[in-house]
Amino acid sequence: MSKTTKNRSIHIALGVAALLSTAVTTGCQVSVAGQTLPSSFYHLDDVQYFPKGPEFKLAREAAALKEARAEEAATRR
Repeated sequence: MSKTTKNRSIHIALGVAALLSTAVTTGCQVSVAGQTLPSSFYHLDDVQYFPKGPEFKLAREAAALKEARAEEAATRR
């Protein structure tokens, strides 16, 4: 085996080892039979809670537009 072939195979082996160690230590989602399953570290994740907000997200903008239209109508008279 030549020196360049040996170096290349070492680099490939190191790359594969780095990818495997990254996948093992970080955990990742897996897709099995159409299901997306969580990583093995899901129980360590922080739970986030987002309270239910208003149905209409632009209530302040709608109120400001309504007020501006009312002022415009009052100044036209």
